[in-house]
Amino acid sequence: MINRKQLFIKRLFDLLLAVLLFPFFIVPLIVLILIATIDSKQFGIFSQLRVGQHGKLFKIYKLRTLREEYHELGNLNKSATTIGKFFRTTKIDELPQLFNVLIGDMSFVGPRPDVPGFADKLEGDDRIILKVKPGITGPATLKYKEEESILSQQSDPETYNRTIIWVDKVEMNKKYVQNWSFYLDLNTIMKSILN
Repeated sequence: MINRKQLFIKRLFDLLLAVLLFPFFIVPLIVLILIATIDSKQFGIFSQLRVGQHGKLFKIYKLRTLREEYHELGNLNKSATTIGKFFRTTKIDELPQLFNVLIGDMSFVGPRPDVPGFADKLEGDDRIILKVKPGITGPATLKYKEEESILSQQSDPETYNRTIIWVDKVEMNKKYVQNWSFYLDLNTIMKSILN
């Protein structure tokens, strides 16, 4: 299981990589925010409260991809703007989370941060997931990279998400924390880039 020293190494790696990448991404990010603003007719950055390390809430940042309307789980792509669909498919919308990593709310690799009602409700051994910072990518993220498509095929996406996908993600995220290694994080980053 990941210990305090490993958490320090993980955070140090995140910080160094974020500092190295930030100068290269700042100008493209500004351009993407402008594009998202024009495309969605709202400010191009979307923020939302998510559950972080130790159950602490934080604001996650993404490029805005959805129209200003009611969003239904399993039908989010129908609410996406034309450019927003491209951002979501390519995961470009996640780019602002580099800032979340920089300020220490997130890690490059870890369990994806959920809205309240999921990770904050974990009990017993499952709460081990909250020991690490949530990640931009992770083993469960890679497995469910087509999650929206999977949910759109279900008659009851909300129930399917809670009883099938979420349960599987919890098990995968527990294994990630229990078997953490620096190599595992590097391998996950490489798989995320190549997939």
